[in-house]
Amino acid sequence: MGNCSGVPSGQTQLTTDHSTNQGGHAHHPSNGINVLPPNSGPSPSTSPPPPKPLLSSSVGRVLGRPMEDVRSTYIFGRELGRGQFGVTYFVTHKVTKEQFACKSIATRKLISSDDIEDVRREVQIMHHLTGHRNIVELKGAYEDRHSVNLVMELCAGGELFDRIIAKGHYSERAAANLCRQMVTVVHNCHSMGVMHRDLKPENFLFFSKSETSPLKATDFGLSIFFKPGDVFNDLVGSAYYVAPEVLRRSYGAEVDIWSAGIILYILLSGVPPFWAENEQGIFDAILRGHIDFSSDPWPSISSSAKDLVKKMLRADPKDRLSAVEVLNHPWMREDGDASDKPLDIAVLARMKQFRAMNKLKKVALKVIAENLSEEEIIGLKEMFKSMDTDNSGTITYEELKAGLPKLGTKLSESEVRQLMEAADVDGNGTIDYIEFITATMHLNRVEREDHLYKAFEYFDKDQSGYITVEELENALKKYNMGDEKTIKEIIAEVDTDNDGRINYDEFVAMMRKGNPELATNRRRK
Repeated sequence: MGNCSGVPSGQTQLTTDHSTNQGGHAHHPSNGINVLPPNSGPSPSTSPPPPKPLLSSSVGRVLGRPMEDVRSTYIFGRELGRGQFGVTYFVTHKVTKEQFACKSIATRKLISSDDIEDVRREVQIMHHLTGHRNIVELKGAYEDRHSVNLVMELCAGGELFDRIIAKGHYSERAAANLCRQMVTVVHNCHSMGVMHRDLKPENFLFFSKSETSPLKATDFGLSIFFKPGDVFNDLVGSAYYVAPEVLRRSYGAEVDIWSAGIILYILLSGVPPFWAENEQGIFDAILRGHIDFSSDPWPSISSSAKDLVKKMLRADPKDRLSAVEVLNHPWMREDGDASDKPLDIAVLARMKQFRAMNKLKKVALKVIAENLSEEEIIGLKEMFKSMDTDNSGTITYEELKAGLPKLGTKLSESEVRQLMEAADVDGNGTIDYIEFITATMHLNRVEREDHLYKAFEYFDKDQSGYITVEELENALKKYNMGDEKTIKEIIAEVDTDNDGRINYDEFVAMMRKGNPELATNRRRK
């Protein structure tokens, strides 16, 4: 998960962006901070031998200690995920053959002193929280000439939602067990003086594929140290999960309980309580505070479960339960009220759609971008070239911000940020040419009929006027967009007349419907 962390007061970073816990193969916490002095590493008993210092062991500008060559000790394998600053790799220790995840944060992308401070803080916080059963363990942090490398335990059991969806049988008792582990993390963080600030399902991974595997919290890139009574005002987190007081810019550690309450609501019903076509709509819904407990499946969910969700989602943080109070709630206790009766099967289908729907749209947007004619693209191509001031073939956020006004585009700060996020499909912090075209079309709402029709034709290979299940599966598989079962369930959502295929009107409706992304990246003002 490439989220970076703790912005100084007044800097906005609550946005929606591309999650990078891909397949959950490994957790990839992001840039964070640590309270240990620069040279304190993990204890030798729990960690493999550290990398050798580089010969000309100059001091790294981020961690402030002698640089070390992580690749002399670890063999780097496949990519597990990527975010704005970092890429997480599967790595193997050359001597012990132990397997880990290594998040490499490119130091050239850490431009400001705040960026550097954020990475330090992530490392500090992960060391500080070490040893908890439900928190990903940092084995060591090393800096070389190009990157800061965080070597962490590997979580091979997949993401929270994926495990639930794969199970088929899912009950209140299963939801209570998962929620208990999440709130245990919150309790541990809060008692250690740490606020997570970005709890969401993508940041919880299973340690192994075993049925009894613990759930592990990852990504402390937005986490921050706090003392009781501290009030924070930076806008951080992820749209669906953010507490109302964060939006009002005055909050404390209670925000983590709110986020856990949102996750619990989704675990029980398959959908988030605050939903809208775009980020602003979600925020408005959160501030209005109306939570639906009347439509399906809520009538069949126990009153004890509803009682807990309501108390975790109280609008006034002073009235919200603390982590200890949540853990002591009758529904949460090991032998408590949570029943083993399977939840309504629709809950799993909804949860899958909630995760997968926007992927389909992304493919369609990319298809449109790749199929635009030269004359349609020429203006956008010139825009791209004029903004790419260093001719690197990519545009940074700063180049985008500087370039748009020159083109006479009067976009607000937040619109520039949204454009950057919409465009940065691979989450690496810069926009390449195809991403730029995709996003600038996206900004025009992709509503030109001929563009939509071109995308429709791309999927409709046999020109029957319908996209069949097979046609969509073939197209999505090309972009590694999930298993057949997932694809069929996405199609079921788009196929509103239930004839088993997607006609042009249904396709257009899907493309025009907003699908806010589920994850977050920080964007500075």
